[in-house]
Amino acid sequence: MTLSRLIRQPLIAAVLGVSMIGVPVGTLYMTRAHATPAPAAATAQVAPAPGAGTPTVTLPDFSSMVQKYGPAVVNIQVVTKVPTGFNGQGDQGDDENGAEGGQGNPFGPNSPFAPFFRGMPFQSPSPQPVRGEGSGFIIRPDGVIMTNAHVVNGASEVTVRLTDRREYTAKVIGVDTKSDIAIIKIKANDLPTVKIGDSRVLKVGEWVLAIGAPFGFENSATAGIVSAKGRTLDSGYVPFIQTDVPINPGNSGGPLFNMRGEVVGINSQIYSRSGGYMGVSFSIPIDVAMQVGQQLQTTGHVTRGKLGVVIQNVTQGLADSFGLPQPEGALVSSVEKGGPAEHAGVQPGDVILKLNGQPLKDSTELPVQIAAIAPGTSVDLEVWRDHGARSVSVKLGAVDDKRTAATEASHNDGGKLGLAVRPLTEQEQRQGNVKGGLVVERATGPSAEAGIQAGDVVLAANGAPINSADDLRGAVEKSKGHIALLIQRGDSRLFVPVRVG
Repeated sequence: MTLSRLIRQPLIAAVLGVSMIGVPVGTLYMTRAHATPAPAAATAQVAPAPGAGTPTVTLPDFSSMVQKYGPAVVNIQVVTKVPTGFNGQGDQGDDENGAEGGQGNPFGPNSPFAPFFRGMPFQSPSPQPVRGEGSGFIIRPDGVIMTNAHVVNGASEVTVRLTDRREYTAKVIGVDTKSDIAIIKIKANDLPTVKIGDSRVLKVGEWVLAIGAPFGFENSATAGIVSAKGRTLDSGYVPFIQTDVPINPGNSGGPLFNMRGEVVGINSQIYSRSGGYMGVSFSIPIDVAMQVGQQLQTTGHVTRGKLGVVIQNVTQGLADSFGLPQPEGALVSSVEKGGPAEHAGVQPGDVILKLNGQPLKDSTELPVQIAAIAPGTSVDLEVWRDHGARSVSVKLGAVDDKRTAATEASHNDGGKLGLAVRPLTEQEQRQGNVKGGLVVERATGPSAEAGIQAGDVVLAANGAPINSADDLRGAVEKSKGHIALLIQRGDSRLFVPVRVG
């Protein structure tokens, strides 16, 4: 594990779990003016400037919390074996991507002695260890520890160091890469533990505290506020908590505390253009983490419910197209063939407004909530179809991925969309596994502004199938302001709101 592997391109969202050993001290030393935050216990007062006339500002002081719960936060050191090998010529072989090897014979492949070693049967060297560090916290006094999956996944050795300098070899109980949660265990008893809170009641603007080992500096405490909730990154199964708490490589897996000393999250990622802290940090809600952790402890793996749809957010333009009072819910852009949603009658163009009676403000809420429900459970959906709401009951399956693909003279829609289209040939329909549809030959004006490109296939308009240019023209005439076109491009389907010119 190297530091470069911790940075995600192109956003460079650095996954924080592993800080490299041996980074020059000068590059790690940073000074930073910081107002010290804290629990409900002690407070620090800042007096107003003379003549200001403003009330005294009370800042939190987290010192008592750090003293009480700091011992339950651990440093995790990992070793990963990276294999190396030589080719039959006595030089180090190329890697799987064709990169040239570095050192093959004892003097290196470019040394003047290299020709004397070519063809000699060297034995492949043993895998080279790569070391890294992360954080974790004790959730049970018998040595059960929670951390990030990317901290320990693939490690050949995992060592846990407590604040009293005791060290233990840890066993990895289970790893779930989709949620980035892992459970490890050490052989110990009567260990200090953290107090688990409820991230659902966490509010934007609340003070929070992080404890971890940034760049290997163990038991470092930093604080800030909750910037936002429900941020969806990567897999879509985790509604991340966004904070401005200073988090850096090595903090991964460490706890995020609220003002009451309860763990409300696990520090996991940062958004950065430099690889270090830039004011945007992300933590996994503890409710999600504990649910995953419980499954890992009991079965060693995690099961998630599956609806079998591809969804997108509802914009104002799409809401206008479908006659929704306001942009909300999750718009179904495609339905998995033979999946739970298809069996229940869910259709592309449906807008899922509620799950089990609970409104969906944003489309990102749906996969998080569905994933938390056990496969085989029946759920009630309220969907918007044909300018009206209706109820649909769906029996969930287990998480699984599947998608489908699709692709006379040119026809025009009358100029209001700026589209030149033609029907798909029978061969194109067979190749794309679709019926009907119009292939875009040219996109200008409103359609080009909306992002439609030549080669896209128009499958539906405002939820109604499109089989001819007349179908599209009729849908345009009935639309007010915007028309929602279901577009297939490559293996993906997406509703695109187009302004009716």
